[in-house]
Amino acid sequence: MKKRKTSLADKIFVVFNTLFMIAFVVITLYPVLNTLAISFNDGIDAVRGGIYLWPRKFTLKNYITVLSKENMMRGAYITVMRTIIGTVLSLVANALLAFVVSRKRFIFKSQLSLFWVITMYVNGGLIPVFMLYKNLHLTGTFWVYVVPGAVSAFNMLVLRTYMQGLPDSLEESAQLDGAGYWTIFSRIISPLCKPVYATVALFVAVGQWNSWFDAMLYNRMKTEYTTLQYELMKLLSSVMQQSGSAANASAAGANSAAVTPITVRSAATIATMLPIICLYPFLQRYFVTGLTIGGVKE
Repeated sequence: MKKRKTSLADKIFVVFNTLFMIAFVVITLYPVLNTLAISFNDGIDAVRGGIYLWPRKFTLKNYITVLSKENMMRGAYITVMRTIIGTVLSLVANALLAFVVSRKRFIFKSQLSLFWVITMYVNGGLIPVFMLYKNLHLTGTFWVYVVPGAVSAFNMLVLRTYMQGLPDSLEESAQLDGAGYWTIFSRIISPLCKPVYATVALFVAVGQWNSWFDAMLYNRMKTEYTTLQYELMKLLSSVMQQSGSAANASAAGANSAAVTPITVRSAATIATMLPIICLYPFLQRYFVTGLTIGGVKE
């Protein structure tokens, strides 16, 4: 076959597109790499500035300070548990609900879908929601993190749209062989929904891992249910209040490794974001397929 000649316009587009993507990657990665470099740098030396991609005076004292902070390890444990339990519970609940709504024989599927879409834009407000959780005895417990968010309208609609895109002949042939709806869901539909399951699981896991407002609102007085992000928020708040401590720390001795608010803040940021970043490579290959097919219906 004769190779098509590349026009000048195509070459210019490729060059500009490549330059744009390189610039985008640099803009995206630089803040993370800069924060990483500061987190490994000596606190007193970091006050001078001029740290970009590599620490000037390497030290681990910033991470030791963060990890030794009171309630930090407890918060990490609760965050890991709420991420795992919340993701599994949300995925199961949304998948079952999406399967029911996606069936053509279900009478009220259009009405329920419209109802759930409305809930995406309208809610009861902060105080009514708090009173509801309190009357349900969820406040002051671990389950306030996972039960209220078990069903998400957005995630359910994504799963429903993906399931509607599957061939109807799969369900019909299974029913001819005597399969019930549970068998169809567990053995036929679910194995084909792995891409969208991975996408929704990633959405839920990131949301659970980064959440701190619910811990402050519902479990503020329950230190046994604190979360890692809530502890990070308190740490960052104390850092802002102690911004003048670097000048006092510099008098203690420039030769010894010390921590300052900026280095502790950087170390805490890296420590909390690293686990969820490590999760992305395992789900990346499902992400585009699951989100595209689950969000578009021809």
